[in-house]
Amino acid sequence: MEKITILIVDDHPIVAEGIRKLIQDSQAAQVIGVAGTGKACLDFLRWEKPDVILLDISLPDISGIDLCKTIKAKYPSSRILSLTTFNERSTVVNMMKNGADGYVLKNSETGEIIEAIKEVHSGGKYLCDAAETLLKEEAANGLLLTNREKEVIQLIAEGFTNQQIAEKLFISPLTVDSHRKNLITKLNARNTASLIRIASEKGLL
Repeated sequence: MEKITILIVDDHPIVAEGIRKLIQDSQAAQVIGVAGTGKACLDFLRWEKPDVILLDISLPDISGIDLCKTIKAKYPSSRILSLTTFNERSTVVNMMKNGADGYVLKNSETGEIIEAIKEVHSGGKYLCDAAETLLKEEAANGLLLTNREKEVIQLIAEGFTNQQIAEKLFISPLTVDSHRKNLITKLNARNTASLIRIASEKGLL
């Protein structure tokens, strides 16, 4: 059985080496590259196609969230597992929204990290317990938006009117207004201006 090939994207050499050794020792996967910057990662992907990319969020030249979005745009079939120390609701939501297939904390047990790699490689999604709890809280608070709501709030933030949004999304202005009202309720906003501010603070834009 062929081993899963891995690219580690992390700007801390000692941490990256520890992750590499952990993976090599597991016998389930092999590391074929290590990148310390977003640029190095993208350069690597021009020539090699690892099965799974282990992506940290804090990089010196670009946010891992933005890099994740870029990788998915360039290489849609890429499987990305966020491996990070960040355990904040907005970070988890943004990472998953931008295409990550899994989210695991660096202090997770070795077995869980390997399990996450296998699950993501097989086409599934993987959330460590902490990340799953945060997303459940997000859903309970009504902050997980539908795809249509995401489209509407993004266009609202860009300054489009209800009529313009309706034309762009091929829906009626009344439907747009309904989405706008639902968004204001979900985010507990007073008006459109506070809706945009709150959405931005919560990483929904």
